[in-house]
Amino acid sequence: MKHKFEIGATIICMLMSSLLVAQERDYPRGYFRNPLNIPLELVANFGELRNNHWHMGLDIRTQQRENLPVHAAAEGFVARVKIEPGGFGRAIYIQHPNGFTTLYAHLNAFMPALEKWVKEQQYLQESWAVELVLPPGLFSLTKGQFFAFSGNTGGSAGPHVHFEIRDTETNNCLNPLLFGFPIKDGVPPTLARLGVYDRNKSTYAQSPRVIALKKTGAAYAPVTGGTLMVTSDRVSLSLGATDRFTGSGNSNGIYSARVLLDNELQSEFVLDNINYDATRYMNAHTDYRHKYNGGPWLQHLSPLPADKSSIYAATETQGILQLSAGVVHTVRLEVRDAAQNLSRVEFNLVYNPVELIQPAPLPVAQLIPNWVNVFEETDFEVFTTEETAYDTINITYKKTLAPLANPRLVAHSFISASIPAHDSITVRIKPELPDDVKQNAVIVGTAGTRKVVAKGRWNGEWISAKFRQFGVFQVVIDTIPPGINAPPQNLTRSNQIIFTPRDNLGAITSFSAELDGRWLRFTNNGGRSWVYRFDEHFLRGAHELRVTVEDVAGNQTSKTWQVIR
Repeated sequence: MKHKFEIGATIICMLMSSLLVAQERDYPRGYFRNPLNIPLELVANFGELRNNHWHMGLDIRTQQRENLPVHAAAEGFVARVKIEPGGFGRAIYIQHPNGFTTLYAHLNAFMPALEKWVKEQQYLQESWAVELVLPPGLFSLTKGQFFAFSGNTGGSAGPHVHFEIRDTETNNCLNPLLFGFPIKDGVPPTLARLGVYDRNKSTYAQSPRVIALKKTGAAYAPVTGGTLMVTSDRVSLSLGATDRFTGSGNSNGIYSARVLLDNELQSEFVLDNINYDATRYMNAHTDYRHKYNGGPWLQHLSPLPADKSSIYAATETQGILQLSAGVVHTVRLEVRDAAQNLSRVEFNLVYNPVELIQPAPLPVAQLIPNWVNVFEETDFEVFTTEETAYDTINITYKKTLAPLANPRLVAHSFISASIPAHDSITVRIKPELPDDVKQNAVIVGTAGTRKVVAKGRWNGEWISAKFRQFGVFQVVIDTIPPGINAPPQNLTRSNQIIFTPRDNLGAITSFSAELDGRWLRFTNNGGRSWVYRFDEHFLRGAHELRVTVEDVAGNQTSKTWQVIR
């Protein structure tokens, strides 16, 4: 018989979980309309798993076309405009009187009056990339009013409109599927696999035991049978699951998942309310290492020790299943989409203690979650913040010596790039370099195929820079200035000019152009090329065109041409 305090704790946990799922009732249904005048079809939903972040809105199909009219989802005013090479590309934020803000991204162009105003601001700031805050009365919109054309700008892989709904006060992104958009969804999530972890040790000190799932009757079960034997008294679970809408074969992310042990709630996550400041915690919510090494996505059903996201319900066990030896425990996983279609996994879990004769482990230096950590060698140091590590990380370090003819290319390998870093780490290196080349030194951090080049700061014989990844770090001397292609001298038959700067490290930091001594607005759509389409700022006749490009090391190239339009 349960004690009263145990029953009370269970009720509290269930209420917390129910409260998370019930938050959708607070959102106005039918207030926002489809921002396009075509049927609302999605290629991605809220909470879908992406590299280093959750997808924070809906990706709306535009029938593989660009320049479809985009309309205000409700009345409001243009509150912000953001233009950047990657990310959202060209984006508009509309603030509504009911406390919500909608975002529309990857746009090609704005309505003429807004386009003209933004261009004026870019020339005033002498910057194509801008983030502009607008006063409420400048550009007011009615529900359904046209304000932009769809496109494929920024970090977009194809024509679509990225659409978000945010809480204006907190700037938290909310799940748009909870606002009553007309999207048919009668399909429950598909559950593919289960991951099992020994939580007596770090999740980064093991590979999960991955078990395929199969649909058996009304529920899923492990293909290995209805009972799983484990050799740890403390285990946690992860899940590989996807969802899709009625009539669509496109895989999307799930909305929520909970785990119950012997009919008592152990943990639950719900993806419906996330701030961009917290979206990198997706690397803690998933088994980052398993995915990095070629495995499929696995979503943890319990938070890692330093996961500070708000997606998990607070429970006494935090999702770690406490097992008694020889006892048959029942486990039930409940997975839902935003329409509350339910899929279940049911199986038994038995802890079978096994005594293994193993040598005593050697002491290993570690990064501890929620601590400031310091690693020091004679010529290499790393400093973390309290928020760098999600779970305990065993430190591995190796120094590779380059040939004697090039001693500056000593490479320091610090922890595998398969382990994520949430917050920045400070890397300090003490290279053997003459003073006359130090001004051209950069630190290159490599994590798999990802390369980050940082200028670095000198303090005596040490150079330091911040990175948000583990991997290989080395000092490189970069004395090679960027290259710039020459434009045609006669532009009378052209409608645009394109420059594609080149850099030996692929690290261009700035590009600027001047026509007859005045700044000229070139655009960049997430690529290496800068494009200027002729307008009123480039009149017919003879002109002097000057372009300046700089790389991370500070090497600068300026070229001037006499051109005729």
